[in-house]
Amino acid sequence: MWEPQVAGLADFHVLTPHLPGFGARAAETWRDLDAAADDLAATIADLARGGRAHVVGLSLGGVVTTRLLARHPDVVHSALISGVPLAGVHGSTRALADLQLRFWDRRWFWRVQARAFGLPADSRELFVSHGLTVSRANAVRLMREVYDGGVPTGLDRYRGPLLAIAGGREAAVVRSSFPALRRAVPHATCRIAPGMHHAWSIEDAGLFTEVVRRWVCDGVVDPRLQPA
Repeated sequence: MWEPQVAGLADFHVLTPHLPGFGARAAETWRDLDAAADDLAATIADLARGGRAHVVGLSLGGVVTTRLLARHPDVVHSALISGVPLAGVHGSTRALADLQLRFWDRRWFWRVQARAFGLPADSRELFVSHGLTVSRANAVRLMREVYDGGVPTGLDRYRGPLLAIAGGREAAVVRSSFPALRRAVPHATCRIAPGMHHAWSIEDAGLFTEVVRRWVCDGVVDPRLQPA
């Protein structure tokens, strides 16, 4: 899922770890967000240069990153998160998500998701194939935890750079989570990626990669992003 960024950031030491229950670790059981953050911290400590990293997290990866900042800020140089419903997902949106879990292992479901995310046609089959490797049992556990929301305990102690982004065309719950994030991390920068859906790292790989590059190299926000 991060292949365009790996290619576009080839001058960096790039790590794309698989979370428990995903990719090469699809057979593992998802425990909880804190365990995933601890797992990620261990990967950074072992493999990143100097044991620290600029962390980029999208969707579930962004939620895990907030736990990482709260629990292991010592392994983080800076953080960029996108698509994080920190305030939780409730009401009709949550009811719809629970309904979708019934169709989790159906190929047509993932094809619909790919179109809804605005993915380019040549990226959809990869997205579908990957989605089908994630077990429904793991999906139920992680989605219920993510949808419950909440600011991680200890996030207010993070002092490093933090950029939070919402796609202009993704669910409003992401943008509405910015106030809670700012209360915990007052120095956080919040922006909108205009016209972008949830999975915009694939939808506009060039823009996403350049946003990462500017943030990591210079600590500045790409001017194509809009104030939140």
